[in-house]
Amino acid sequence: MAVLPHKGCNLSYVLEGSGPPVLMIQGVGVLGSGWLPQLPALAPGFTCLTYDNRGLGKSQPVGAKITIPQLAEDALALLDAQGWDSAHVVGHSMGGVIAQEVALRARNRVKSLTLLCTVSKGKDATSLTPFRFFTGIRTWVGTAAGRRKAFLQMVLPPNEVPADPVARAALAEKLAVWFGHDLANHPPKAIRQLNALSAHDTTPRLKELAGIPTLVVSAELDQIAPAKFGRALAEGIPGAKYVEIRGASHGAPMVRANEVNAYLLAHLNAC
Repeated sequence: MAVLPHKGCNLSYVLEGSGPPVLMIQGVGVLGSGWLPQLPALAPGFTCLTYDNRGLGKSQPVGAKITIPQLAEDALALLDAQGWDSAHVVGHSMGGVIAQEVALRARNRVKSLTLLCTVSKGKDATSLTPFRFFTGIRTWVGTAAGRRKAFLQMVLPPNEVPADPVARAALAEKLAVWFGHDLANHPPKAIRQLNALSAHDTTPRLKELAGIPTLVVSAELDQIAPAKFGRALAEGIPGAKYVEIRGASHGAPMVRANEVNAYLLAHLNAC
């Protein structure tokens, strides 16, 4: 683990593997450990940089206001710190929006884009649908076990949330390692990240990403970044490829890692 002081925050990051560089950007409330399911597949052939976004995990203190442009600037600062002229950029959820902003700001630094379970207009992922309201509020209130159950329902399809409380608790404990926190407790800066995401929209500029090899992967049952918005994102980027994982939800990169990794590796190796 290493630290890069930047704009009042000590950005905490990890390098793993060898080969062409890959910058991996996570979403709201998820630490860099969210990429652990991808590293066994990528690290043998690529140098992977994972990190905690400012204000989360070990990237403290928050330093500057959390906005998507600031988070994109942080990502570029991490590239600079490694002396990388360019890198493959992979983003999940809010991390996919940050990745788009990185490419719009410095397209020459982006060898390829992989956008997982994400959108171009932040409000498409943050506006209060009935599911997001009634399930989301239960991730904030009630017993710890109830909050964990609601969190699992937010990121997994219904058939993957165990009915048995013991099995459900075991699954929540497993996912907590990847999310980087107990699923019953949102990181303190999660709301500020949600506000930053909600305020950002790359839709009007997507055509500027023409020429950057881009893969968009959505999950059929995703309630946070619905697949229709992933399709629209791919259609907005000239030449982008689109893949939809059947029966999966927002946590697909973690719980359907084999499928996601196969698409990811094929894309990176082709670029």
